Amino acid sequence: MAERFENDAGTITKVKPEKKLKRPRLYRVLLHNDDYTTREFVVYVLQAVFRLGEQDAIRVMLHVHHNGVGVAGVFTREVAETKIQRVERLAQEQEFPLRLTMEPEEEEDR
Repeated sequence: MAERFENDAGTITKVKPEKKLKRPRLYRVLLHNDDYTTREFVVYVLQAVFRLGEQDAIRVMLHVHHNGVGVAGVFTREVAETKIQRVERLAQEQEFPLRLTMEPEEEEDR
């Protein structure tokens, strides 16, 4: 740490080196296909919870339907957890077994 002496005020000020802030780790929220949850409900949650437009929501839903899993969005950990809880609550209210998980994004030089 560098020290500065202020003559007129008679105080010493310590200057701390600037810390570099790291971007928070991001997580992919994954939707998993099942044989019971309707396509319409999946499109609804993609629009209502993940804020996708209709065409993007349909594209993601079809990807999940054909491939078994798809990315609903990428968020910080807390946001991802909150969105998963919200969708699971909505699915439970409609008696759908829709399952979501999250996984960390690959670390990059950010």
